[in-house]
Amino acid sequence: MTARSGILAAGTLLVDHVQRITHWPDQGWLTEIVARERCSGGAVPNVLLTLARMQSGLPLAAAGITGEDADGDYLLQRLREEGVDCRGVTRTRAAATAMTQVMTAPDGQRTFFHARGASALLDVAHFRDLTTPHRIFHLGYLLLLDQLDRPDAQFGTRSARLLAQMQQRGYLTSLDLVSRAGDHRSLVLPALRWLDYLIINELEAAALTGIPLRHGAGLASPETFAAAGAWLLQQGVRQRVVIHAPEGAWGTERGGEACWQPAWRLNASDIVGSVGAGDAFCAGVLYASHEGFTLSATLQLAHTCACFNLRAANALDGIRPLPEMQRWMDHAICDTRAAGRTTSAENT
Repeated sequence: MTARSGILAAGTLLVDHVQRITHWPDQGWLTEIVARERCSGGAVPNVLLTLARMQSGLPLAAAGITGEDADGDYLLQRLREEGVDCRGVTRTRAAATAMTQVMTAPDGQRTFFHARGASALLDVAHFRDLTTPHRIFHLGYLLLLDQLDRPDAQFGTRSARLLAQMQQRGYLTSLDLVSRAGDHRSLVLPALRWLDYLIINELEAAALTGIPLRHGAGLASPETFAAAGAWLLQQGVRQRVVIHAPEGAWGTERGGEACWQPAWRLNASDIVGSVGAGDAFCAGVLYASHEGFTLSATLQLAHTCACFNLRAANALDGIRPLPEMQRWMDHAICDTRAAGRTTSAENT
């Protein structure tokens, strides 16, 4: 039997309409848009196109739904231009392609106005006949996929059912969330027992575990991150839990390595935008996990992907081929400030 290879990413497909503004205005007041562009966005394009721009050499495939509209045409064109297999993408007239208006301030902070569109229709049935030779099945973003977030009598949620099915078909499974206020544990926890990799940020991890990972003075200690990671493993994640933040990332493996990796030091003047920085970090984790990197090397590469992402206003233009990013990483300096202190070095 031929060994599995590559990454199949499924879930949110959207177009980002990125606006760079002079400042964030008070309600009722005007701000100026100084630059704007359309670019692909969402978990599926951001992760896959990051891997493609890295020239990773991995076979890449997408699954999801777009509208039968210009934004949908644009997404498929972008993916196909980078060699991504799009046979798992469905087109529909029932809804427009998902869209986000992204407002990016001069300090790199961004605000999102999102229309879920066609991605909200994605359900287990769309994967019924989907069988590919890829090794990793990555799903994102839970909490924006309305049909997959619905309850399921047997598995708890439709997303848990989907992940179970994909594991049974021979994939390693991975999950990413979107950061949303409120208690969404009932929509996420059922999926964890069907995961090999969980890749989330500190806000999402705190919401799931009930363990505060950020406070008024900055970030919690690595020991607190360790407790959150251990709790998530106890819920059933089979291989790796990675919790990332601007200051650094905690990773833990079942029965193996656990470590805190500070973010790389980055000058504020180098930061153009942070759209998709979390997805770039995620792409780094997926590539390194696919290739069998140690956990510490995985986190270092993921931070590097995020740092290069920050050099552009959109999610992709900062990414460089993997050898170039690795050469940069060889000379990068960790942010020596410990967790528990604030830093703006990396916005993931």
